Amino acid sequence: MTTPRHVAIMGVTGSIGRQTLEVLRTAPEEFVLDSVAGGTNLEALAEVVKEFNLTRVGIARDDDRGAFARLVGPNVDIVTGAEGLRELASASALVVNAVVGFAGLPVTLATLAAGNRLALANKESLVAAAPLVQQVRASGGDIVPVDSEHCAIHQCLVGATGNGYRDVSRLLLTASGGPFRTLPADQLSSVTLDDALQHPTWSMGPKITVDSSTLMNKGLEVLEASALFGISVDRIDVVIHPQSIIHSMVEFIDGSVLAQLSAPDMRLPIAYCLGLPDRLATEWGRLDFAAGLHLEFSAPRRDDFLALDLAYGAARRGGAAPAWLSAANEVAVAAFLERRIGWRDIVAVVATTLDSYVDVALTSVEELVREDATARRVAHDTLAH
Repeated sequence: MTTPRHVAIMGVTGSIGRQTLEVLRTAPEEFVLDSVAGGTNLEALAEVVKEFNLTRVGIARDDDRGAFARLVGPNVDIVTGAEGLRELASASALVVNAVVGFAGLPVTLATLAAGNRLALANKESLVAAAPLVQQVRASGGDIVPVDSEHCAIHQCLVGATGNGYRDVSRLLLTASGGPFRTLPADQLSSVTLDDALQHPTWSMGPKITVDSSTLMNKGLEVLEASALFGISVDRIDVVIHPQSIIHSMVEFIDGSVLAQLSAPDMRLPIAYCLGLPDRLATEWGRLDFAAGLHLEFSAPRRDDFLALDLAYGAARRGGAAPAWLSAANEVAVAAFLERRIGWRDIVAVVATTLDSYVDVALTSVEELVREDATARRVAHDTLAH
């Protein structure tokens, strides 16, 4: 890169946000951090503002403005809520969307509408709003995926875009299988929150870690891959690969398969997205092939991990069904994290919520917000019963 690239990080105090800061610290001559936004962890957010001498920052609640201003001083412009996220996302050439859940939608839409590059780590906004995102995407903004699986596919598809992916047979999303990959079915009802948060290969935030344990994360990634690359979910398969060395694969019509391999470290896909079209010289993903690699593959246990089939079903229904899937899952996972329901209840709540869905096309953000709210209300009602 010849001139520094201006970056904004939305969701900076979360796992992806913190790791993005690590990447920026290794290449201060390559990037300028313009602004950040965080949630309710005001102290951690203030530390970032001070370290990078920022003058613009977003916080979730306007009620926290006074307390936060006392932490950062009078020379910092503080914006709040969804409107604040939109304002910050519109102003930088490269925006990392690491906001958790549906709350990341304003960042996705505002970044693309401004014609900026979106480094997307917020799969829920794309899953829920794929038709709307595609409309805004046409205005000139582009998406580069931070998720390790989609980043791997992005790398494998380089050079295959000229013919509209006609040579692509299918996408193969790899999954670690989570902490319960080999647990017998009759023991799944007794797993605890602490068990679910013990991911075998990745260090992630609690919501995505729980999603990984149910395989809902992989179901959402199937929907995300379809939206990102314009490939039907019927040409996207999930393969269990517990070592998390191969991050995903692309199979072509002649049977050839391209795969992206690296050590499981989210800083590598983050650096890839920040550096495009160049690569940053880092060691995070380097493998020692001389030490020997043992790679296993198997089919997911669909009868025991029903989230995958729910996701495929929502994709085939289209319209607002994926939004309902994502919203119900957020409600159920939040209840599980609060120890109000059991692990098996997560997917059961989502399935029951989807039973109430009536097909509707998505034509506006307002309509999406209404559908999201309806799905959450139904999910909460399901929890109450």
